Amino acid sequence: MTEHTYNAFFALHDGLPRQSPGSDSTTRRLLSLAGPLPSRPRVLDLGCGPGRASLLLAAEAGAEVTAVDLHQPFLDELTAAAGARGLGERIRAVRADMTDLTGPEFADGSFDLVWAEGSAYFAGFDSAVRDWQRLLAPGGSMVVTECVWTTDSPSAGARDFWDRNASLRPVAGNTAAAVEAGCHVLGVLVQPDSDWDEYYVPLAGRAATADPSAPGMPEALAATHEELEVRRLHGAEYGYAGYVLRPSDPRWRTRPETTADHEAVRGVVAAAFPARDEADLVDALRTDPGAWLPGLSYVAEAPDGSVAAHALLTRCRVGDAPALALAPVATAPGHQRGGAGRAVVRAVLDAARLRGESLVLVLGHAEYYPAFGFTPASRFGIRPGFKVPDEAMMALVLDDSAPVPKGTIHYPEAFGV
Repeated sequence: MTEHTYNAFFALHDGLPRQSPGSDSTTRRLLSLAGPLPSRPRVLDLGCGPGRASLLLAAEAGAEVTAVDLHQPFLDELTAAAGARGLGERIRAVRADMTDLTGPEFADGSFDLVWAEGSAYFAGFDSAVRDWQRLLAPGGSMVVTECVWTTDSPSAGARDFWDRNASLRPVAGNTAAAVEAGCHVLGVLVQPDSDWDEYYVPLAGRAATADPSAPGMPEALAATHEELEVRRLHGAEYGYAGYVLRPSDPRWRTRPETTADHEAVRGVVAAAFPARDEADLVDALRTDPGAWLPGLSYVAEAPDGSVAAHALLTRCRVGDAPALALAPVATAPGHQRGGAGRAVVRAVLDAARLRGESLVLVLGHAEYYPAFGFTPASRFGIRPGFKVPDEAMMALVLDDSAPVPKGTIHYPEAFGV
């Protein structure tokens, strides 16, 4: 891209509300998936553009935002908007390269939340997820949005455009890359089509009034018109997805159980519950081919290699639709309240996402499981076939692009309900 074309490109975008598909409602939904934050969270907004997300995070999450971009006019626009809204003390605009974050303001562990809406492609999704983890304080989260294929068979027209401009993967491909990079996936949100309108409608209006004789403008307009036309023709084949991630706890190695783990798992489960029923349940589920799903029985290892915690997902149904039951979850008494249970639950949920599962159900403590994203199942029209407190029967939607079934939960026979 020549300097004239570069300048013309930014002339087309200066003053627009967004520099990528998005909306305030999507920002809020992604924020809700990031989990509880400190009362005054430290947020790093990378590739902030004119700062729509920075302003919302400062105003609604009470965040202290470090907003980073290379284009100074965007930062000037953000600074002016922050001052006008009384947020000037909460937002600091920094001109920097998101692929080269050096200096004391970008020290390891400096932020509770790293935010990158529509900008990670500059660094590459895999590199961004891998390199930005160091910036997070313990318990911190990362929100990254990325363009993805939403069909298994993209057309030649769509592939031709994106192969020249970016390397797209399906949603599950980025999920797998995030897990490989050492993150747990707290949530994935495929953004609605209306998010594209919030970006493209103002951009199309700007392109219609641009001066085509300005230096570099013919090339910038040609690229913009092609992008708009590809979206019109092939918009059903790709979209933007938001990934909410948290680095895994380095204290606990998690993995699928092996045959050699069976006795140790039984010991952990038996020790964690007052009766042996839960340990017997695991053994019974292993013998039920309709319930047992290889690779979805996970353990967390203590530093000495012993099994510190165990979590199991087996097949259940909601009406006639397949779902997963999370039960039991057990931590050895000597490792309780140390993070092993949380680590193994997050790991087995990641494994379920990678399998393409869409719904997990759990009957458990209403103060514990919401930290993983579980909410009352009744909100989805899902209920057990027996009486339990409503807040104790919870559901987690792993894939919000799939319809959530409604009806009665049918557990495997071994559960005895």
